[in-house]
Amino acid sequence: MPQVLRTNQPLDILHMIKLALISEGVNTWPVYIAQSMGFWKNAGIDVDITVTGLSIKQLDALKKGEFDIGFQQVDHIVRGVELGADLFIFMGQSHAPALSLVVAKDINTVADLKGKTIIVDDARTGYSLMLKTLFARYGLAESDTHFKNVGGSQERFDAMKAGEGSACFLNPPFDRNLIAAGFKSLGSSSEFFPTYPGPVSATRRAWAQAHKAELIAFIKGFNRAYAWLQDAANHTRAIELLPARLNTPADAAQRVLNTVYRQPRPQVTEDGVRQVMDLVWAAEKFTAPKGSPAKYFDLSYLREAGN
Repeated sequence: MPQVLRTNQPLDILHMIKLALISEGVNTWPVYIAQSMGFWKNAGIDVDITVTGLSIKQLDALKKGEFDIGFQQVDHIVRGVELGADLFIFMGQSHAPALSLVVAKDINTVADLKGKTIIVDDARTGYSLMLKTLFARYGLAESDTHFKNVGGSQERFDAMKAGEGSACFLNPPFDRNLIAAGFKSLGSSSEFFPTYPGPVSATRRAWAQAHKAELIAFIKGFNRAYAWLQDAANHTRAIELLPARLNTPADAAQRVLNTVYRQPRPQVTEDGVRQVMDLVWAAEKFTAPKGSPAKYFDLSYLREAGN
């Protein structure tokens, strides 16, 4: 069942925005900051957050208008637009997480995964496409493994712990918890795909045009939260917030602050989107010529918000 996280803001907030997250992790840290510090409230909006647990389900709901904004992977938007959806990327949401390729105790190399079940969110999307590309590097055909769709990070963690599969990509803190339980890591997504873009913020073009002020307010609140998180003077408070939401040890939270959030803000670039387009065209076997990556994003709202 989707998990709804409410902000408990007063009823006189000017506008409500419905935000969808596939799963929670250190990449959603700015969301917790924006909520707890009142940055969205100060911008004149309330943000109602639902953790959907399934990328395909979330994308379909975003297309139908059940959510106003979704934190998505770039391939979701590329594929959706090519199939007729009125979607676009308006902001980079986070850097690509260093997902661990967590494997069962009896697996020592990628080649050992031949004939095994791979736990994924959805075999058609995101990191599943990366896994297929990685496996091909090691001589595994698509028919050599079975991809089992289970959902977001928590669902993949539970499936691996229950022995339903032999490998999956997992983000912190779920990867660390499995490794502590005796599983192994064969490396990270940032090692295998160092330039692959991270998650993005997306919405429908019609909604953005009709709700420009709300969208810009959302971006401003998120920007304030990201900047607050990057300020070393706020790290003690920030570290108090993350463990409370994700059961993350304080030392692990500090390591994330010292690495991920010391980097410049993630940017949406044509080169990054083009890399994803190549994966999507190969996976979907699209025959139409690829157009410009700019077809899938519009950063004018981000610029107007002041970033």
